[in-house]
Amino acid sequence: MSTFAFGTYRISEHNPEHIQALREAIKSGVRLIDTSSNYMDGSAERAIALALEVFDEDIQAEIEIVSKFGYIQNSNMQLHKETPFEEVVEYNENCFHCISQSFIEDQLGKSLARLGVKTIGCYLIHNPEYYLLDAINRGIDKDDRLDEMYKRLFDAFMALELAVQNGNIASYGMSSNSFSKKRSDEEFLPYEDLLTLAEDAAGEIGNAHHSFTTIELPINILEQDGLKCAAWAKENNLRVLVNRPLNATYNGLMYRLATYDESREYFNHFNALMEVSDNDTLRPLFNLLEQLDDTKHKFGWIGDYDTFLYSEIIPHIKKSLKLLDEENIQTIVNYVDMFLQEYRKMVAYECSLKTKVTLKDFFMNCSLSLQECALTFLRKEKNVDYILVGMRKEKYVHEILSFKD
Repeated sequence: MSTFAFGTYRISEHNPEHIQALREAIKSGVRLIDTSSNYMDGSAERAIALALEVFDEDIQAEIEIVSKFGYIQNSNMQLHKETPFEEVVEYNENCFHCISQSFIEDQLGKSLARLGVKTIGCYLIHNPEYYLLDAINRGIDKDDRLDEMYKRLFDAFMALELAVQNGNIASYGMSSNSFSKKRSDEEFLPYEDLLTLAEDAAGEIGNAHHSFTTIELPINILEQDGLKCAAWAKENNLRVLVNRPLNATYNGLMYRLATYDESREYFNHFNALMEVSDNDTLRPLFNLLEQLDDTKHKFGWIGDYDTFLYSEIIPHIKKSLKLLDEENIQTIVNYVDMFLQEYRKMVAYECSLKTKVTLKDFFMNCSLSLQECALTFLRKEKNVDYILVGMRKEKYVHEILSFKD
């Protein structure tokens, strides 16, 4: 039976609710926290340090932190522009990737400092398949791109074995979305030779045995191809961490595997905002609200709405409020804030209704909520050790951990 771990993908040091959720998870028995150097541009790692500082040394010693490296974004991107790293994959203008030895040394030092620890429990290469994706786009032959991929991984493994030797990390491994692809997929990353590469790297560094211990990959009730990789991992005494248990892809579309209740306060806040916006000055906002109400059932999944919120809704609202004086702006902003909170609940509710219908075949034998069905599926998988779940609020911690019994 697998257990739950705390995933910090959207955790920030600046949100007290996130810090409290981390602390509550630890108090409730969570002993593995998964993070990455690029999560919130390092803020997730600093949040972990803040959460841990209230616990005594014995509790801190029980917590294993798993961090990752590989992405060049935000502050890393600026650093790269000033002093370029080696062997960088320029995937798109906002996302570069690197697993060179010099990059590992740089990222590991920064992660140790942000986390406030001397040793990271496990350090993972984060989605190294970006090289394969880039090579495919450049038309490089499959055998040639795999040869280069293995060369880069071997060099990275040597740096990681050295970090183990120096006491900076206790072990290492790999987190890869490509582990969950079909073997016939061009983006699939063959994993059978990884331990040979690790053993050779350990020998090169002078370690008696390799310290490759862990793989992380997406598996959920919709995406089960990764179970083959998980079975291989357990056969080779590796630990398996599963991410994206509730965010799943099916037939090219994303789904949130969670049941949401309908907002009880939506129409109160909607009608109140409509009333204060029913004038010539705020007519654009009034029209936007009408459109949003009419289309709240049309989003594919909640992630589509979140993207639309920041790219379209908020800019439109800001433009609508430009003509108001400061006092009136603050009043309207308060109305808008309450409306948007409830509107998101309504969108999530509408999405979950569609998900239940579209994916009924996957859940026909489970009468629980979508999230309980999805997590129960993974809990029963014998080859899964940890399920990584984002628990940004205390109530999420309690909800998720209630499933373990």
